[in-house]
Amino acid sequence: MRALILALCILAIVDSAHFAKAGLSSTPRETLAPAETAIATDEATQEAEEQIGLTKAKRRGVQRGLTKLGFKTKVNGKFDESTRAVIARWQEEHGYPTTGFLNAEQHKVLTDAAAEAGKSGHRDRRRAGGRARYSRGVGGPIGAIGGAVHGVVGGVVGGLFRR
Repeated sequence: MRALILALCILAIVDSAHFAKAGLSSTPRETLAPAETAIATDEATQEAEEQIGLTKAKRRGVQRGLTKLGFKTKVNGKFDESTRAVIARWQEEHGYPTTGFLNAEQHKVLTDAAAEAGKSGHRDRRRAGGRARYSRGVGGPIGAIGGAVHGVVGGVVGGLFRR
């Protein structure tokens, strides 16, 4: 079996040798672009954001969504300078022009991604058993220590009375 594995490894190395001889590629790579080309052409401006009609509650939703996606911001329903900077960082990471304002398409992409991140986080918590449970019984960390101490003390004291 080891000989077979060794033979396969040698064949893989010999087969991949032609890639090393090929050298660097001279073909240009595609640059990162948004998933939809319509998003890139419709630049996000203050007017575009005003057309979305974001209420204070929807602005809070955007701020929560950014936080779920790893872009921590204050959730207060106001798009102040710090929130605009976080939106610009999100735009930059996703290949959009970094204006700090959202258009309708970007708003949809952001809220959909945040909703998906929330679902996956919820699924992970469910798989892990929900909230952290601090057991005071034998199963918990303190219960295990107490159980061990009880076993040692019980064994020593029990041994004294058995004589």
